[in-house]
Order: sequence, then structure tokens, then C-alpha cells
Amino acid sequence: MKIKPPRGFLFSVTGAEIKYRGRNDMALIVSEKDATVSGVFTTNRVKAAPVLLDKERLRYNKTARAIIVNSGNANACTGKKGIEDARVICSEVARALSIREKDVLISSTGVIGTPLPMERVMPAIEELARKMGTNTLEDVANAIMTTDTFPKAVYREIRLGKITGTITAVAKGAGMIAPNMATMLCFILTDLSVEHRALKEALKTVVERTFNLLTVDGDMSTNDTVMIMANGLASNRAITLNSRNYRIFSKAVFEVCDSLSRMIARDGEGATKLVIIKVKGAHSYRDARVAALKVANSLLVKTALYGNDANWGRIIAAIGATGIRFSEQDIRVSINGITVAKRGRTTHNDHLASEAMKKDEILVEIDLGAGRFSERVYTCDLTEKYITINAEYRT
Repeated sequence: MKIKPPRGFLFSVTGAEIKYRGRNDMALIVSEKDATVSGVFTTNRVKAAPVLLDKERLRYNKTARAIIVNSGNANACTGKKGIEDARVICSEVARALSIREKDVLISSTGVIGTPLPMERVMPAIEELARKMGTNTLEDVANAIMTTDTFPKAVYREIRLGKITGTITAVAKGAGMIAPNMATMLCFILTDLSVEHRALKEALKTVVERTFNLLTVDGDMSTNDTVMIMANGLASNRAITLNSRNYRIFSKAVFEVCDSLSRMIARDGEGATKLVIIKVKGAHSYRDARVAALKVANSLLVKTALYGNDANWGRIIAAIGATGIRFSEQDIRVSINGITVAKRGRTTHNDHLASEAMKKDEILVEIDLGAGRFSERVYTCDLTEKYITINAEYRT
């Protein structure tokens, strides 16, 4: 599917041989006019230089013009030199585009603990500026990949009265994926006019229900970043928190981020299956969330899913370890529509469920029978290839 870009955004990509030769590993996203901006970042106490710089800039600025991104090197755990390099990159982008330095944001992804090869990065910025507008958002999605096996991009069009606006996003992520936030980069772009407070609230709410309910391996990165830019070129009346269009806008942003979350889970390192864990009947929302994440992160459950083993005992055991309120006698578990446990006991349907698990998408539904709250988490199975990818990541 061809991805439709919002009005007034331009793109360019190039290769700087940051980690690999013969591929694009730097991308530049530019808005033709000042765009309202907001961001959500990793909660890891160890934060990469680009995250620290972006958080600092977004603390004081509500608008931006450009985002510079590189893959292959996280610029994390690189000390003062890493911060200095990030600032120098932003300064060079600003100079090349003739914009203010404070209007440039930066993201990096890749190997942790290695300084950026600035001797190759700096000349690449000049090329990115010169080529601005000659590449597509799909090219950006390809350039920011690391261990991803396919580019991730999606868009939605929404109507606000007589105005049609576009919300488009790209993301990367396959490994080190765990909530708060899931290890990833995501850039959401829209030509709608959105007041800053509304943009910030929509992003925060959506991230909590999408990327923060996504896990591949339970490991949180140093570089997680989701940023949204709204340049207003659709010429709509600005969306505010209290306007009737806010719900329409936030719903579309949710749909975009939900689609990307599914893509990231499906593309989990070495994964063969997208897995959806749905918990209902919980005593509280927190219980539902805790239970779903516990099952999604269980290595025993994930390996059983890979092996088409309907081992519901591992699911119940994982939930029992959380300390949430439920009774074993009330729990019900089904896998792809086949009930494998009822009232905490076998239904003798394991063989039927095992056959149903031979698909590339698995739905695990758990009814705790303890209340009315529910939640779902996206994850994937765990395979031998995950070990191979991560054992050889720096070689």
C-alpha cells in the first residue's frame, strides 16, 4: 500500500555507513512551516543522548521543523561526547536548511556504547539537505530499520466538516521491546492544526494504550521515542481538548499507532507469530494489565506458542505469580477460539488448540471471572532465531 504523506512534509534519506555498507541509514523529515510538536520517551534511567536533547528542547519549545534520524548506532552510554555530537548534528541540519537550531530534533537507534562515526555522519547531512523532497516516507521507514525485516508505515485520512486531514506514521522496532516504552522509534505526522495541549494529551493517551501494551522480549531500550508533528496545512480550525473534533483526531492517532504496534510485534526478532493476549473479567484495570503483560512476557508461554503447544498450565501459572485477585476455580483460557481450560481445569481440547495454533496469528483469551475489567497486549513467540540475532548483534 502506498503511504500518503500529509501536506507540507518533505523527506530525504542517505547512507553514511554507520554500521553497514550499501544501505541508507540516515533520514531527514522536514515540515515546510513550523509544526506543533510533542514527544514521549523511554522511562529507562539510562537515556541516550538524542532522548536527553529532545526532552530538553520540548520542555521549552512547542514547535519544530525537522527530525534527523540515524540507524545502526544508538548514541547511548557515550557520555558528554554523545550529547555534543547530537548537538553538532542538529546544528548542521539547521545550517543546511536555514532554520533555527532549536527547531531540529534528533533520534538514533542501534548499538549501545559506541560513539557515532561523525566523520561520515556530517557529510551525509549536507546530502540529506540537498536531496530534500526527493524521497518518500517509505524510504524513511526503510532507512531507520535495524533488525526489522520489513518497513513499518501507515496512514489514515479523517474528515472534519469540509476539511480532510492526513495522519501518517513510520516506526521501527523488532527487539528490546518492552512497555514504558516499547523499544522503538515512531514519528507521526499530520497536516491538521492541533493545539499543543490537545496534541500532547492525545499522544500520551494513545501511547499508553498502544506502544506501552507491546512487548517482544521484556527488555526496555535507552532510545525509545515517539514524536508527533502537526503543521496545520489542512487549514482546519485548530483542534483543542474541548472541541468535538478532538475525539475524532485522537481515535485516528490511536488507529495509526495500534497498527504499528501490531506490525512491531509481528516483526519481533526471530518471531513466526503475532500473539494477542486478551484478559477480561479482572477485578481492576491494573489487574487486567498486569496479567496480560505477565503472560506476554513469559518465556515458557512464548516458547510453547512457538511449538504449537497449547500449554495452558503455563498461562495460569504465570498469572498466579502476579499476586492479582482471582480464583483458580473461576479462570477460563482459550486459544484461537478453542477453550483449553475451564474453571481452572482441562477441557481435553489441547490437541484441537494445537492445530489452531499453526497459524501466524494467535489469540489467547483469559477470563479471570473476578470482575469487569479487561486489557490486551501484543507480543510474539520466542524462537531459536531470536538467540542467534542477539548473540551476533555486534559482530
